[in-house]
Order: sequence, then structure tokens, then C-alpha cells
Amino acid sequence: MGKIKKKFESGEGSLYLTRKQALRKLQLSLKMFRRLCILKGIYPREPKNRKRAQHGSTEKKTLYLKKDIQFLLHEPIVWKLREHKVYLRKKGRAKALRDYDGLKRIMDNKPTYSLDHIVKERYPTFVDAVRDLDDCLTLSFLFSTFPSMRFVPGGVSALCRRLTLEFLHYVIEARVLRKVFVSIKGYYYQADIKGQTITWIMSHNFGFQPQSPDEVDFRIMATFVEFYSTLLGFINFRLYHGANICYPPKLTAVNSGTENEKLGALTEDEFMEERIASLNQTIIRIQEDNPDGAVEVDEFPAGEDNEKLAEQRKELDRVNRLKNLFNGLKVFLNREVPRESLAFCIRAFGGTVSWDSGLFAGATFNQFDETITHQITDRNMQSTEQTQYLSRYYIQPQWVFDSINSATLLPVENYFQGAVLPPHISPFVVEREGDYVPPEKRKFLDMEKGIVTTGEVFTTEEQKTTEPEIVKTKKSKKGSKVESEPVPMAVERGMAEVVDLMKQKDDETKEEYRLRVMMIRNKHKRLYRRMMESRKRRNKEAEKMVKKRKKVAP
Repeated sequence: MGKIKKKFESGEGSLYLTRKQALRKLQLSLKMFRRLCILKGIYPREPKNRKRAQHGSTEKKTLYLKKDIQFLLHEPIVWKLREHKVYLRKKGRAKALRDYDGLKRIMDNKPTYSLDHIVKERYPTFVDAVRDLDDCLTLSFLFSTFPSMRFVPGGVSALCRRLTLEFLHYVIEARVLRKVFVSIKGYYYQADIKGQTITWIMSHNFGFQPQSPDEVDFRIMATFVEFYSTLLGFINFRLYHGANICYPPKLTAVNSGTENEKLGALTEDEFMEERIASLNQTIIRIQEDNPDGAVEVDEFPAGEDNEKLAEQRKELDRVNRLKNLFNGLKVFLNREVPRESLAFCIRAFGGTVSWDSGLFAGATFNQFDETITHQITDRNMQSTEQTQYLSRYYIQPQWVFDSINSATLLPVENYFQGAVLPPHISPFVVEREGDYVPPEKRKFLDMEKGIVTTGEVFTTEEQKTTEPEIVKTKKSKKGSKVESEPVPMAVERGMAEVVDLMKQKDDETKEEYRLRVMMIRNKHKRLYRRMMESRKRRNKEAEKMVKKRKKVAP
């Protein structure tokens, strides 16, 4: 007789553990278990059949994979967490007994641990780490603005500030920034690093407003930052050495102490940190090779992929032009504009920027320099009674961001002082076919692709004039035909036919699409009809938006 198979010993019932079972197996408290799961990247799972996974129970429970919990059993950091728990108990006992000598001795022997092995374990390759950089940067930039709090020591904020500044310096030197958008939350940036698209948010510079523990759990966030700071340090080190830049960043030139005297009595290290934080100083490179970052495309003999190669070459040319968008521009920032964001964006595309040296360290030229091409201001210069120069443009900050998103230098007339600014459109929204695209967004997309319409197409009035006249015959009352007078023959000068290449290509694309639709299998036609219905729905919504825009427009 074979062995009797018991219930829930195989299948989903044997794959999952509840959180209570996991705590009992690991011999950890709930707080330590949460911290360990965040550091190791282990999260609750949703089973296909919850009743089977919970051994017949229908109660909603937090479930983890059994193999993940077994994986945590062999983690060496578990012992460090237990030592930290003992350390807190000894520290509390020494405080209660007012044994200050013993308290000092206990604090000096505080257990520490390293997360280096966890980073290498979670990200086997460097590209994997870069791909997961979005949340890391967003949370690091957020913590860099926090003051010293109970669950956020001052050293954590200072470390995040240093790491984020190092990353911004790399983006400037490598010129990998691609898109910018200003919103209520902050500044959205997108960069292309090692073939991976990285998007992060940098918050506005506002005063810190304390939050209640019921709304924000700083313990959980601080645990994430503890891991992300280690990850960002590894990535910065690798990025700097890959770009032949000294790490940590060092400045190429040091000014005299007059600037330090204006900013107050600072130590040499503090003054150097302020200079690095200005994002306006060039950092030392180990080796100068390929300074413009231009990448050459290999030439291959004629084949089937010529169109793809042409598109890749065109995209590469567009990116190279975008990298040098602000080359040759010298920009001065007034005190009322966001200095850090504008300095970062202008320098990331090849421009030079400065500000009043009495406000912040790192200024490279003053306001009276007549070689300045643009001065960015957010208030009326006439009311301030400052000297205005005819050799420069006085524009608003939005010109910088819109020029980056359109990949070209926009006309400055729409961004003068006091002018009504055009809409600031997000470059991150990707419209599907049939969606409403605002005219301003469509214009930016065309400028980014380099589409310039050449030649004019005949209008309907011109077509009417060129159509041959049809001579009609009239019938008399008796029904006999009356011949009209013959039209005198004449020779007119011919006109060259204007071929609209865009329209011709569009017609060919539509014909190819129609043929592909005919080849759809019967079992897929239902799905295709649903897709077409969804597209028609989006077209109707787009038409409504166009009508609303016409009503609102003056």
C-alpha cells in the first residue's frame, strides 16, 4: 500500500507561508522582518487560489513564497539585526540606570553592517542596476531636502545630497539629459544612460513641513534610502570611471578667497562642497577622449536593413544636435529664478551659466559682462531700475525647458518679460493613434523629428481654375439639340506638378495597412474589432476637445 497523501502537502498549499509563520521561522520581530524584506527585495505574493494557499481558510492574510523565507534563513545580516536589537536593549538599560560611562562604551561598540553583498546579489550586472535607478533617484532627491529628524539622521540627508550632486555632475559631463518638465510636484527629468531610459523627480525648494506618523511612515522610507544610498554610490563610481572622470568629483580650478569672504566664514572643505553643489564648475577628467561624446555608426554594405540603419543614423544625428543645443550661449540668472534646475539644464546641453556671486558660490562672470547672450528673469526689469543691454535677450525661465523638449532653440519673442507664455506641455505623454494632440504639442513633435514641409499643394480654388471647361449642349423647346459655339483653341503655358511626398507616403502606408487587415485570421477579427471601436471612441473624444478649444479660443 502506497503512502497516504495528506491535504495541502503539495500544490499551492505547500508554496506559501503566512507572515506569522515566517516570523516564527526566522525568529524575528515584525519591525526587523519588514526591514530585512526591504533590503533583500522580498515582497508579499498573491496566489492564484487563496483558499488553497491558506489551507482552506478564507481569511485575508499576507502570504510570502516559502522559498523566499528559506532564502532569508541563510542571510548573514540577520545576525547583525539581532545584535542591533541587543544593542538597543543594553543602551536603554544604561540610560535607565544613568550609567553614562557604560552608555558611552556601549555606543562606541555599536554593531554595524554592510549592504554591498546585497547590492551585488540583487543586481548581477551593471545594466540591471541602472535600469532600477528611477525610484532610487527620486527617493534620494527627496531625502536630500529633509532636515535632521527622529527617523532620518542628519548624516542620511547629507549623504543623499552628496550622491545626488555627484549624479547630476555626471549627467552634465556626459550630456545624457533628454527631457524636462516642470509640474506642481517638482522637476521631471529623463536621461539616457547605457541605453536605459531613467526618469526621476527633483522636488521644489520649499520649507520642510512636518508630517504626522499616521500619514507618512519615515521608518519604511529610511530603510529604502539605506539600501538606495549604497546602490547609488556603486552606480556613481562605475559611471564616473566609465566616463574617465575623477571620483569623487574634483574641480579643475579654484578661485581666490574673495568669493568665500562674501559668503561668510566657511572652512575650506565647506567652501569646496558649496562650489561642487553649484553645478557650475568643470570637474577633472582622467583622460580627454571623445569630448563631444559623438558616436559613429558603422557602415555596412547594401542589404535589407537599409531603412532601419537610415532611421538610426537620423536619430543619432538628432541626439548629437540636442547634446550641443546651448553651445555658445552665455546665460545669466537673476536671483528670483530657480538657480539649481536652470544651471543643471543649461550646462547639460553645452551652455555656460552664472549668477550674482554674493548669493551662492560658483559664479563665473558677473551681470555686467557684455558677452552675455541671454538673461533669465521672472520679474519686470524696468521696475528694478537695473541697467539693460541691447546685446542680450531678457527672457522667462520656460524658454529653457521648452527649447530642450523641442530639441531646438525656440524664438525668444514668445518668452519676453511680461509676455503671455505658451502652454508648457509634458513631453512624457505618448499619444496613441486617434488621441487628441494639442497644436503646440504637434508643433514640438514635428520640430523634434525635423519635419519641414517644402512646396505647396494646390488649393481647391487653384484646382478649379486649372480644371478643363466642359461645354454643355442645350436643347431647344422642340427637343432638337442646339450646338454651342466652338471654343477657340489656344496654347497655355504648362505648370509643373507639385508632388506632395508626405501625402504620397501616407497613401502607401494606408494601402499596406488595408492589405494587412484583409489577412487577419477569423479568430483574431473579434479582437481587431474591439481595437477599432476603442480607436473610434478616442477619435470622438479628440473631436470634442477640438470643438472645446475652438469655443474657448478668442
